[in-house]
Amino acid sequence: MLDADVIIIGGGLAGLVSAIHLSQAGKSVIVIEKDGYPHHKVCGEYVSNEVLPYLTALGANPAVLNPTEITKFEMSTPKSALIHADLPLGGFGLSRFTFDYFLQERAKQSGAIIFQDTVLDIVYKDEIFNVITKDKTYKSRIAIGAYGKRSALDLKLKRPFIKEKSDWLAIKAHYSGDFPNDLVALHHFKGGYCGVSKVEHQLINICYLVNYTSFKKYKNIKEHQEKVLYQNPHLRAILENSTMHFDAPLSISQISFEQKESVKNHILMVGDTAGLIHPLCGNGMGMAIHAAQIASTLILKFFNGEISTHKNLEHAYTFEWNLHFNSRLKTGKLLSGLLRNESLSDFMINCITKFPALLPKIIKRTHGKPITIS
Repeated sequence: MLDADVIIIGGGLAGLVSAIHLSQAGKSVIVIEKDGYPHHKVCGEYVSNEVLPYLTALGANPAVLNPTEITKFEMSTPKSALIHADLPLGGFGLSRFTFDYFLQERAKQSGAIIFQDTVLDIVYKDEIFNVITKDKTYKSRIAIGAYGKRSALDLKLKRPFIKEKSDWLAIKAHYSGDFPNDLVALHHFKGGYCGVSKVEHQLINICYLVNYTSFKKYKNIKEHQEKVLYQNPHLRAILENSTMHFDAPLSISQISFEQKESVKNHILMVGDTAGLIHPLCGNGMGMAIHAAQIASTLILKFFNGEISTHKNLEHAYTFEWNLHFNSRLKTGKLLSGLLRNESLSDFMINCITKFPALLPKIIKRTHGKPITIS
């Protein structure tokens, strides 16, 4: 006997949006999330407006949460002047603390059941998924992997990327201070880059990615900030004039940008579980929500017979995921490589300064078009 039509492992953006979409279409859905709500996450917390038509169609428009409306972008290196651009679609700033909790409530209102538990293994046998947790085993016809950047589950699934050591560390905190509401900024420093933008309640989210090899030369986060991040005068001005609202910054290590499978062991992977775009592109949250839309749409076609077999469902999802996200991930990897090289990053920004029309074109390469329910 099945426990649900669909089991979703992970209750972040992609998992919760999938739960809302599928539940509202009449499917029974279980979400298994290891953490309780609400909780903070290491995240840039800027979302492209491309997702708003879709969220609105699901009855989950985040406007009720009073996010900041972001329309402008600026960028710098330690040696460069600021370069500016208008964001083609614009976006909004909203903390994961608030956004995830809001989507969890919408998922429950839509009929999804959410359990706080840890998934230990997933076994697919006789066209049924057996999702094994600490507490029990759940059965379903469809399983969605939405558990984030990396997990012990990736080891169980023998995913290749999990065996490779990654040298990336991400650090994030909320601050109060003087920063424009309508701006998202990207400031490069030696060994990494930092995103800055407002979220709700006039708080500034400062989240940066740094190479661990360069970071470990310093005693702690504060010393690294003062010795390295402060070398960028634009970033120094922000940090010196802001007051942190966390007891200590949040951090996450071993962040992998290596290629991942969008389908593994018949599980449809969404969000960061399927592939992670470099945070400098500022669109990971939008991509997670878009992946949920793609997966949910195809799963409903499977249930109504438009897609005849699970194998065909897997092929269709892989095709759609590659179509919408492969070029974005490649652009993010290319930009990251340029920004990690001090001379190349200064050269790139000098070129953009001389030819400002280039920057909106680069931004468009990492963002999609407005999406809705198909």
